[in-house]
Amino acid sequence: MNETEARERIAELSVIIDNHNYNYYILSQPTISDYDFDMLMNELIKLEKKFPDLALPTSPTKRVGGDITNEFPTVKHRYPMLSLANSYNRDEIIDFINRTKKQLDDESSQVEFVCELKFDGVSISLTYEHGVLVRAVTRGDGAQGDEVTNNVKTIRTIPLKLKGDYPDFFEMRGEVIMPHDSFKRINAERDDLGLQVFANCRNAASGSLKLFDSKETANRRLDNFCYYMMMDDIPYSSHYESLMAAKDWGFNISPHIKVCRTIGEIEDFINFWDVKRHELPFDIDGIVIKVNSFAQREQLGLTSKSPRWAIAYKFKAEEVKTRLLSVDFQVGRHGTITPVANLDPVQLGGTTVRRATLNNADFIKQLDLHNDDTVIVVKGGEIIPKIIGVDTDRRKADSDEIQFIRRCPQCGTELVQNEGEAAWYCPNSLGCPPQIKGRIEHFIGRKAMNIESLGEGKVEVLFDNHLINNYADLYDLTYDKLYGLEKVVTVEDEYSLMNESVTKKISFKEKTVNNILNSLMKSREVPFTKVLFALGIREVGEVTAKIIANTMGDIDTIMKATVEELQEINTVGETIAHNIREFFDDERNISIINRLREFGLQFKQEKKAATENQVLSGKTIVVSGVFANFSRDGIKQVIEDLGGKNVSSISAKTDFVVAGDKMGPEKRKKAETLGIRILNETEFMEMIGMTTAPKLTTGTLF
Repeated sequence: MNETEARERIAELSVIIDNHNYNYYILSQPTISDYDFDMLMNELIKLEKKFPDLALPTSPTKRVGGDITNEFPTVKHRYPMLSLANSYNRDEIIDFINRTKKQLDDESSQVEFVCELKFDGVSISLTYEHGVLVRAVTRGDGAQGDEVTNNVKTIRTIPLKLKGDYPDFFEMRGEVIMPHDSFKRINAERDDLGLQVFANCRNAASGSLKLFDSKETANRRLDNFCYYMMMDDIPYSSHYESLMAAKDWGFNISPHIKVCRTIGEIEDFINFWDVKRHELPFDIDGIVIKVNSFAQREQLGLTSKSPRWAIAYKFKAEEVKTRLLSVDFQVGRHGTITPVANLDPVQLGGTTVRRATLNNADFIKQLDLHNDDTVIVVKGGEIIPKIIGVDTDRRKADSDEIQFIRRCPQCGTELVQNEGEAAWYCPNSLGCPPQIKGRIEHFIGRKAMNIESLGEGKVEVLFDNHLINNYADLYDLTYDKLYGLEKVVTVEDEYSLMNESVTKKISFKEKTVNNILNSLMKSREVPFTKVLFALGIREVGEVTAKIIANTMGDIDTIMKATVEELQEINTVGETIAHNIREFFDDERNISIINRLREFGLQFKQEKKAATENQVLSGKTIVVSGVFANFSRDGIKQVIEDLGGKNVSSISAKTDFVVAGDKMGPEKRKKAETLGIRILNETEFMEMIGMTTAPKLTTGTLF
């Protein structure tokens, strides 16, 4: 395929994929299978890699992320992002409606109000020029916010390019949210890595928008609803009309909008969603009521903080009282002890709640929790129920305080607490049954060694039959050891605080056994990046493991590395560096790794053939800013191909800094203080002998 043909096909594929995205995410009417969609996307990705200069700025491939940033520039809002006045009182809503009618010039004029769901997420301002998304900015302080355009482009319900008859310039305001399914999945992954889980969907959405790697943001599967159009001369007479136009252009507008003319209609809308909100796949925390007419809004005006033509009615967090039956102490994969309250079953938010998290020892102490207490449980905007208080008036005089345990409930080891952390841990990582099983389950996972047919309670069966005690033991399994094993096990949902555990019979039949053994054999070919992740080092996730493996090359180099050397690696901070060092300081882990070597697992990263040009050999280089001819990953790859070493922070060991636009001011100041040479993009290209701009922005250029 020549360049002309590629240009035509890229343009064609972009339109086709955009239409399928619109049908799927906006209309909820998919017209193509997932497989066929993936084939189209893969074709476009391959073409853009082969002809990078032809990639469109609005390409659907932007949805998968990959852009890296080390800062989020502050941008002043063209139109201030004001807050809404809030109320928890129905009478105040009636007062607002009556006051609004009275303040308008013609008191007898019909006033329409638009009632909308108040999404519980992160406000965002989207700027479009000539139908293309050019900027996305958070609310910030209302006058200015952080630009998060690359991350927002990964949200599939935000159009990159509009369709139809749209204005040349305008802003759309919306709310970035994390759906419940995404929240559950992300928290399960964070828990698996030993990271603190998000408290609620709103916090998760906020944190996801500020990730430095847009590919990670894409993995969070955020969603968005737009609810307000802004421009200097809006060509519509009403808010509702403008939203319907925006929907035609490709924006995701909530279907749950109603134009109301009476107080009764507004109250009916509030009452309906106060009940039905629990059935939505995302969180809302109230109802927004706005004057529909733009002309009437102009008459009503604004205060310094909020518009006079809108108000938000906030739902009260639903809470119930029930009796505390007992407290269990669960042990996580990394030994974290989590107290969980067992409750007298009670209905809350449309589900039956039997258990609620108690977080940690400090939380129990703050509650002053006693045996047999009557506790107050809420869900509010959170999926996982939690206890927020105790009805001490109902407390029995002879009830004892709940005491946090001092020894592991599974292995009896004395618990430890790291300085500055609230959690308590069982340090017996290789001898505590739930930690052992958790590490093995992580090891066999799809993103790690991908040992098929070994999930769903089978690890527990093998552990209970003394066939495995660590993940190296998996490679000693044989057909004779596995065939015929059976056991009834209890399988819990990853969020079993809300769901019943189920029992099922696990049987190792011929097909299952052969699948397991075949997967174990295939896992010997799994690359080192995934093997390193599979080892289950605390807080070393999939991306971090890949960066470490690519930077250090093999397991022996990592095992010998000091904390300081590890911190030189991009994304590895002090905590992760100490976790890595602690893992490899344990001789039991070294013994397991040596056994895995004998079984043939990959502990060395395959390196590309070195280029003849090694002009950067032995150089330690920091890359900062945005570049005209390279992506951040692309320029780092060039440095590695030419023998250089990328590091994230400037120190006396840094040879020079390659600085693009928007270089971090603190990095520049530190480099100047230390006398480190700072090269701009042109100077860097001259140094490496690159006389023209590269055709590729990622991968090997020589």
